[in-house]
Amino acid sequence: MSKAIEKSEYGLTVGHAALGFRGGAAGSVKQQVHDGDTINVRALGNFGVRLLGVDAPEISFTLPGENKFIGLSNTKWEIFLSDPFSQDFPPFDPPLDQGLIDYLKTRIGAGAAMNQYQHAAAAEDALEEEVLKDIEVLGQNEDDFQFFLVFAFDIMDRYGRLLCFINRLQSDPDKPEPRPYSYNQRLLQKGIINPYFIWPNIDPFRTEKSITDAAFPPDIFRDRINVKTLKLARQWVQEARESKIGIFDESNPQRLEPFEVRFLAQRRPPNRWIIDLSKNDDILIKPQEYYTIPNAEDRLYIPPEYIPLFAGSGWKLHL
Repeated sequence: MSKAIEKSEYGLTVGHAALGFRGGAAGSVKQQVHDGDTINVRALGNFGVRLLGVDAPEISFTLPGENKFIGLSNTKWEIFLSDPFSQDFPPFDPPLDQGLIDYLKTRIGAGAAMNQYQHAAAAEDALEEEVLKDIEVLGQNEDDFQFFLVFAFDIMDRYGRLLCFINRLQSDPDKPEPRPYSYNQRLLQKGIINPYFIWPNIDPFRTEKSITDAAFPPDIFRDRINVKTLKLARQWVQEARESKIGIFDESNPQRLEPFEVRFLAQRRPPNRWIIDLSKNDDILIKPQEYYTIPNAEDRLYIPPEYIPLFAGSGWKLHL
């Protein structure tokens, strides 16, 4: 059993646990049953952690009609991303807008799959390097090293992965050296991965007391988002683009954004609405028109279930 929480063959998110530890060994039922609705358990298997606020190029994913992950370097992906609109593949449900199809046709084609894979491999290597560097700086080994996780509103995604900001665990923030940015931020700063700001799981929204409070009305939205973490994240992406590094490498820029690979393969259009962070307006942009905001760091994605909340706060849907 490899995962403590995972998606089952029936589409349900399921978990695997045993009675919790007590004194270094599994406790008894009497010790671990806290009351009539609480049991202390320990996870059986590993947890997957999905970094918030970012989206790395896909190194593998499921192709239409497949139920297992296949590497983007596989020739099946080359065939698919050369023309994902071919009638050889299932139709999109619901259909894609013609404007989105026209936009994607400028990004797909021969080499799109390998392009995605190359950037994915670079991102994977970069994250491994950052973790190994932290282990060395702390004078630890892989058995001793621990991570520190910070959660937001959404704790878990539908694949059973924990959603969080992750860093090395460092008891003294200044020793042996000042604690660095989270891995989420470090990779974004390197231009290796894409920004993917999904409300309400980033600053300043995740620190609000309630989900309702986090839906800022348009008249105060621009002031409230003027926080250091979001400003830095957007600035790093802009600087990477200007420096032509990482996914903006002039000789081999990333062609498809990772979420585009996913929705093309899943045959489902994007469904999150978008606020343009670069504009001072009160408009919620349709999910299939995300590309009208050319720079990914200017997009704030709003899950569809929260749209009534934003509409009630004064935002207008661009239909």
